[in-house]
Amino acid sequence: MNLFIMSIEEIDKAVAKEILSLVKRKPNCVLGLATGGTAIGVYHQIIKLKNAEVSFKDVKTFNLDEYVGISPDNTQSYHYFMHTNLFSHLDFQMQNVHIPDGLNYRQTLQEYDNEIEMAGGIDLQLLGIGSNGHIAFNEPGTSFDTLTHLVDLKESTIKDNARFFTSINDVPKQAITMGHASIMKAKKIILIAKGEQKAEAIKKLFKEPMNEQLPASILQSHPNVDVYCDDKAAEYLKKEGE
Repeated sequence: MNLFIMSIEEIDKAVAKEILSLVKRKPNCVLGLATGGTAIGVYHQIIKLKNAEVSFKDVKTFNLDEYVGISPDNTQSYHYFMHTNLFSHLDFQMQNVHIPDGLNYRQTLQEYDNEIEMAGGIDLQLLGIGSNGHIAFNEPGTSFDTLTHLVDLKESTIKDNARFFTSINDVPKQAITMGHASIMKAKKIILIAKGEQKAEAIKKLFKEPMNEQLPASILQSHPNVDVYCDDKAAEYLKKEGE
């Protein structure tokens, strides 16, 4: 794993430029996308930095996850997030956009991994990391062999996401998510961590052996992973390096 410590703005620009460079080189590439506060700055920079030489009309996308029981037009759905913060601003073709269906999740469970394979596999997968070390919605204890599956969200994850809802009681308790095995099939993975609440998870990612209680630790076995952290997320690593 390659570690880059930058300001938040530098992270967003660097990752956006890498995605734009990939799309320019391979106009029909397949992107694995994430949602939430970690990714939003990257998407805004893609919109800002994109030029006429880059088109997303042939790009296929697969999002990591979606809440169960929320309709695509719900303002807290990841469908809504992606369309508001990225898709509606660029020339994405909606037939190439794939997001797990939180209402018809059984169909997603049956088809999602096959759809990724039929698209040629994910060229670049964008990830965040939870305060408990989860990636996507793969909570601690999730088998490293899992493909797309249904999960019961841990209390720590519900608390992390409560800031997006009126009340913590409104946060869905289940989600559908790409599994560890699904994520690890990506040709390249970029993980972004911002803020002091991610510092402990980042420290464990680099210092502890691979284990299912730290979901992100599976990335240690992937051959092509870049980890971008701001100063607060890398706080413990920096202290040990002093």
